[in-house]
Amino acid sequence: MKLFSVAALTALLVLTSLAPAQIRPVSGKVFTPDSSIERPADLGKRAHTNIHVFLPTEPMRNAQPFGPPFSGYAYEAPASLACVYHLATAVAGCNPNTVTKNPTGGAKMIAIVDAYDAPNAASDLAAFSTQFALPAASFQVVYASGTKPAYDAGWEIEESLDVQWAHAMAPNAKIVLVEAASNSFTDLMTAEDVASKMVNAAGGGEASNSWGGSEFSGETSYDSHFVKANVVFFASSGDSPGTIWPGTSPNVVSAGGTTVRRNPSTGNFMSELPWDSAGGGVSAVEARPSYQNGITVVGNFRGVPDLSFDSNPITGVWVLVSDQGGWYIVGGTSVASPSLAGVINSAGSFAASTDAELTTIYGNRTNTADFRDISGGYCGPYAGYSGVAGWDFCTGVGVDKGKLGK
Repeated sequence: MKLFSVAALTALLVLTSLAPAQIRPVSGKVFTPDSSIERPADLGKRAHTNIHVFLPTEPMRNAQPFGPPFSGYAYEAPASLACVYHLATAVAGCNPNTVTKNPTGGAKMIAIVDAYDAPNAASDLAAFSTQFALPAASFQVVYASGTKPAYDAGWEIEESLDVQWAHAMAPNAKIVLVEAASNSFTDLMTAEDVASKMVNAAGGGEASNSWGGSEFSGETSYDSHFVKANVVFFASSGDSPGTIWPGTSPNVVSAGGTTVRRNPSTGNFMSELPWDSAGGGVSAVEARPSYQNGITVVGNFRGVPDLSFDSNPITGVWVLVSDQGGWYIVGGTSVASPSLAGVINSAGSFAASTDAELTTIYGNRTNTADFRDISGGYCGPYAGYSGVAGWDFCTGVGVDKGKLGK
């Protein structure tokens, strides 16, 4: 079942013209698919996605063959976020409509672990790459159970987001989508093991997990699935106040969310703040890992997130889901996990484990040449956490700044 009919999405994509130096004012609403809604019966058994789709009230305008698929809007493209995060030459404004330098680099493998099947993942990734002038992707789909999984519309958007943005941040890395038979933690752990074995056999790399669920008492029994030589695991921190697993596992890089603020008239970058809906806080279950020994505010338990990336759906990223109508504007910390996996891959250090990677990140957290601290804004339960100087529960060490120190 599709989330939107092709006709409905086509109605959003009517064309007209805009002066190129002007950004059209946009209003709209955020749609959350069923796959991102956690139900009481899911606790400790099934995962949800962390995606939200921004739907402009007025039709998208000014289709174009290269760069952002529709001009005159300030939603994020690979080149604009490469500029914001210093993965390419930074220019004033980092405007999505004018910057053209994409992220470069990447090697070995990034595995994406998701549930259910995305039937057009390969063709949509190829079209995404053409749209944004990225190199053609080396891409493979693997069925973790040996049989093609069933289809789910929300998880298809998740998978499309994950493979497209991992490729965007590390265009020369091989991308492998490992599809679990379902969103049960049992099936996802089977897929995790398949993914980590493939990454290890490829000589190292990353595994990204954009899904999760509320913390539960037995979660530590699954943490060993995120330990594999030469594999660095990532997981979204969640899209609501508080914490989710596996984002709280000490064996993953917990990927938090920010809001990239842009001038509503010009589209130029203004600043970056915490996304107030991003997950963060202190785990109720997981003990504090050694790499957080210098972070006194977490006490005796694991604090999250570790590192953050643009995730607010109203400042979201372009994602192509052709069989659901075309281009979406997608947010959620599901953007952060594959994107940060790509950033770390393109940095080229290829740590021997997640623990080694996080020890490096935390050891360099005060180096302003490596990370940009997010020291304003708020997030968390009752909006009670603040972005402060140094590590905080909203964005962790902050956001990436170039390829050093990781």
